[in-house]
Amino acid sequence: MARLTYLERRGATYYARIDIPVDLVPLYHTTTRKKSLRTKDEATAKARLWPVIEAWRAEFDDVRTRRELTADDKADAVWQHYTHALQRDEQIRQTMPTDADIEAATEQAVERVQRDGIDVRDTLALLDASVDVMVLKKRRAFDAHARRVKLDAMRKHLVAGETALIEDELDDYIERNKLLIDPLSPDRGDLARKMMRAEIEALQRTVERDQGDYGGSPKDPIVKPATGTSREQAAPGEGIMVLFEQYAAENPKGIATDSIAQARRDVGSFVDCVGTTCPVHRIDKKAVREWKALLMKYPVKATESNTFTGMKLAQIVKHNEKVGKPVIASRTVNRYLSSLSAFCSWLVNHGYLDHNPADGMSLKKSKDKTTIPFTVDQMNALFKSPLFTGCQNGDEWRFVAKPGNVKILDHRYWLPLIMLYSGARPAEIAQLAVADVRQEHGHWIMHITTEGEGDKSVKTEGSMRVVPIHDELIRLGFIKYRDGMEAAGHKRLFPEAKRNSRGQMVAEFSREFGRYLTRLGMKTGRGLSLYSFRHGAADALRRAGHLDEHFGFILGHTAGTMTGRYGIMPQGMLAQRVALVNSIAYPKLELSHLMPR
Repeated sequence: MARLTYLERRGATYYARIDIPVDLVPLYHTTTRKKSLRTKDEATAKARLWPVIEAWRAEFDDVRTRRELTADDKADAVWQHYTHALQRDEQIRQTMPTDADIEAATEQAVERVQRDGIDVRDTLALLDASVDVMVLKKRRAFDAHARRVKLDAMRKHLVAGETALIEDELDDYIERNKLLIDPLSPDRGDLARKMMRAEIEALQRTVERDQGDYGGSPKDPIVKPATGTSREQAAPGEGIMVLFEQYAAENPKGIATDSIAQARRDVGSFVDCVGTTCPVHRIDKKAVREWKALLMKYPVKATESNTFTGMKLAQIVKHNEKVGKPVIASRTVNRYLSSLSAFCSWLVNHGYLDHNPADGMSLKKSKDKTTIPFTVDQMNALFKSPLFTGCQNGDEWRFVAKPGNVKILDHRYWLPLIMLYSGARPAEIAQLAVADVRQEHGHWIMHITTEGEGDKSVKTEGSMRVVPIHDELIRLGFIKYRDGMEAAGHKRLFPEAKRNSRGQMVAEFSREFGRYLTRLGMKTGRGLSLYSFRHGAADALRRAGHLDEHFGFILGHTAGTMTGRYGIMPQGMLAQRVALVNSIAYPKLELSHLMPR
C-alpha cells in the first residue's frame, strides 16, 4: 500500500513530515520539519496527519506575511511602550478613590456597625466592617509602592540581562506588527532591553507624578518619538490603497483602464514595501528611495514564477540573490516610479501631501532608442513571410513562421498594416467596432474612441481621435474586410483580438509578434517590435515635410477634444487630415502581392 507523501514511519511510530519552502529555509535553519503522531497505527496516523500539515502550512503563510525587524521598528517599539505605559498609569490614577469616596465608604461602614449591632470591642467583627474603607485609603499607596518595586526590579533585571519582565509586551508588539524575529536572535534581546529602558523611564515618570510633577521627560536618549515611515497606523479611509481607488475612480488624466490596472499593481508594490497600514501622509523620499532600491534588484516576472510564490517584495529580492534570475530594466523601474508619482501628484492636489516625494527619483534614461522602425528591406521580407502569405497552421505561433497554405486574415494580419499607414497603437486598432470604420464627407475614417458598445479604453483623453483610412489600406482590401465583418453580423472589427488577464488588449499578440520576428531572423535583442510600425509612420510623416507638432494629433499626442470623442469633423478639416495621412509613404516598399485579386 502506497504511503502518503507527508507520512513517515520511523521504527514502529508514524511521523508527520513536510519540506520547508525554499524561501523560508534560511529562517528555519533546516529543510524539513517532523513531528511524532504518537501512534503505531496507520489509520490513526492518517487521521492525525492533516491537522498537523495544515497548521504548518498556515504557519508558513503567516511567516511570509511578516517582515524583518528594522531600526525604525525598534524606535517605534520603545516610544510606543513608553507612551502606552504612561497612558495606562493616567487611566489608573483616574480610577483612584477620592476623599469623597473614602468619606462615603466610612459612613457606610458606620451605618453597618450600628445596623448590625456590631460590638466595637470585637476586633475581628470591626475589621470586617471597615476593610473596604481601609482598602480605599491604602489603594493609592499600594499602587505607588508596587510601581517602585517594579522599577527597582526592572533596573536589576536590565543590569543582569534578564528580560522576563518584558517578554509579554515584547511578544505582543511583534505579533501586532507582524515582525519576523528569531527567538534566539540578538535583535530580539536588543529590542527587549530597549523596551525595558522605556519601561524604566515610564515608571520614573509615574514616581514624579506621585509628587504632582507632570513635567518630566525621558533622560534615556533612546526614549524619544519614532520617525519611521511605516509604523503609524492609517486613519480610516486614509490607507494608501483606499485613496488609490478614489484616484482611479476620478482618473484625472483620463488614462486607459489597463494603465490604471497597471498603476494599481505598481502602487501595490510600494504598499508591499511600506506596509498596508502606512498612512499616505507618511510617504516620503526615504520610503520611495528604499522601494526603488528593491525594484532595481527585482527579478523579471517574479509574480508569475513559482520560485517566488507567496513572497513579498523584500523576500523576493533576497531570495533572488541565491536564484540569480535577471532583474527588470531601468525603464521598468521608472514605470513603477511614474505610477507612484502620478498618484502622489493627486495626493498633493487633494491636500494629503505637501509635495510629491517621487519627483526626481527616476533612473537616468538611456539615450539609445528602445524601439526602432523597420527598414524597407525588413518590411519587404516581413510582408512576404508566412504570416502574410500563408503558413502551416494559424492556431500555434510555432507553425505561423513556417510556409503553408493557411491564410491568416484576422487582427494578426491587419494590425501591422494599419499601424504602418496610421501610426495608431495596436490596442486602439484591435478594439475597433465595425461602426468605428465608416465614411464621413466621402472619406473612410477610423474613429478611435471609448464611445459605443464593448469594453474600450484609450491611453489618454487625447488618444480619442479621427484617423482617415490611408488609400493604400483601401487598395489592400481593408474596407472589403470591414464590409465582410458587418455582413457576418459582427459588432467588433476584430472579434478574435482578446485582452489578457490584466486587461491589456492584444498583449499576447504583441509578445508573440516579437518572437515571430526572432524566428524570421530579423530580431536579435531589443529594438524591433510591433511598435516599430508606429515609429515608422512618424518617420514617414517627417520625411513628407511635416513637423512633429503638426501631426501629433494623428498619433494621439494631444489634449482631448469633442471631435475626438464623437468623431464629428468639418469637411474642410477632414480633407486636410486625409491629405496628411496619405502623405505616409515608404519608397520601394512592395505590397502588390497582398492586393486582393
